[in-house]
Amino acid sequence: MHDLDNLFEDFPPVSSKQWKQKIQLDLNGSDYNKTLLTHTLEGIAIKPFYHSDSFKKVDVPDTSDAFQICQTLYINDEKIANYLAKDAIKRGADCIQFIASKPFDFKTVLKNLNQVSIYFHFLFLDLNFFKELKQENENQLMYFNIDLIGNLTKTGNWFYNNQKDHEILKSLLKLQTNHTYVLGVDASLYQNAGANVVQQIAYALSHANEYLYFLHKNEINSVRKINFNFSIGSNYFFEIAKFRAFRYLWNLLLKKYDLIIEVHIFAQPTLRNKTLSDFHVNMLRTTTECMSGIIGGADVISNNAYDSIFRKKNEFGERIARNQLIILKEEAYIKSGNYTKGSYYIEELTYEITVKALAIFKDIEKSGGFLKQLFNGTIQKKIIENAQKEQGLFNSGELPLVGTNKRINSDEVIGSKFEIYPFIKKKKHQTIIQPITSKRLSESIEINHLKTKPL
Repeated sequence: MHDLDNLFEDFPPVSSKQWKQKIQLDLNGSDYNKTLLTHTLEGIAIKPFYHSDSFKKVDVPDTSDAFQICQTLYINDEKIANYLAKDAIKRGADCIQFIASKPFDFKTVLKNLNQVSIYFHFLFLDLNFFKELKQENENQLMYFNIDLIGNLTKTGNWFYNNQKDHEILKSLLKLQTNHTYVLGVDASLYQNAGANVVQQIAYALSHANEYLYFLHKNEINSVRKINFNFSIGSNYFFEIAKFRAFRYLWNLLLKKYDLIIEVHIFAQPTLRNKTLSDFHVNMLRTTTECMSGIIGGADVISNNAYDSIFRKKNEFGERIARNQLIILKEEAYIKSGNYTKGSYYIEELTYEITVKALAIFKDIEKSGGFLKQLFNGTIQKKIIENAQKEQGLFNSGELPLVGTNKRINSDEVIGSKFEIYPFIKKKKHQTIIQPITSKRLSESIEINHLKTKPL
């Protein structure tokens, strides 16, 4: 028997060139590029194999800590929100995200939650409320996630106006401490509206660069961390590479400003591929999406319930969503993003995505920056173009959603009585820019089904 040191001495290494020659021989004259390369909407050609002597890579920073499980709750009733938050912590959540549409009684909401991180998604901008919230909770680790541009992209308007919004932001940034982080960048909308992986990173980077320029211009040096919110799509390996590429590019951008600002990634599964038909399959989709987020190096994952697109939050759906993450973390032992180092395919995907995203970012900056391109409609146009290509693939069946356009399960289709309206609502109010709108791929099929077979 061979000892371990000589285990492979009878198997000489095979170069990538030799592999390709062998493949071409077996193709019997068929074109290698046309037969075996897969071309994506990002403009990336996926090869049939990757090899140690030819793969490209970038130096992605390590993510040493295990991800946190987050429970997302809406604040309608302060006492109920507090009860649900404490219950979620008891059942395995590590932190809480509260979504609020107006000022609330934060003493009630945060009661007995001082040991966990709190993430806020405010749908309003109120300086006095934010000051009181910060002052009354000096030792509470909180992320305010104030994102003026994120609100602009989603609603088409500033909260008040450009000048007043930024004056409020400037005042809030002066209050920032090691326990209260003010700035957030919500890049989740770009994915949910149909942007591809490369576009998502480029837009998130350019979106954030508007804030870096604002900090530089106003000589604000107190920012030590920015929370980035991303949606996780269904292209498993591409999503892993997406987070890795973003971390690399973020560090590259900071060097230009000579800054040290930690990137903190908060991730949730996409809404884009969720369906009303065979809706239990949504559980499988969110599971693989959460895995991509974890392995890609997200710091916090908040899972979506399988029925969240048509039902209000309910105990069963939320428990299943939370337990999916607990199983991945505690039973599958998938905790952080350092498993991917040295994976030829993921390393090269990261490199390819990085190069292409950086090119788009530079083009945006040369053209006047992210805000300028939002106001002239360029960003919206690019997202719509990619969304239409993706929709075409779905409509033709090349992009399958099991139970909806492949292996259709007509026995499990939700009826027309929704607790939450699952389709795009057309807003009629006046906006200063064209808003970027989330849209699920299966909406047109579902609408047609409801017209022909109402329940």
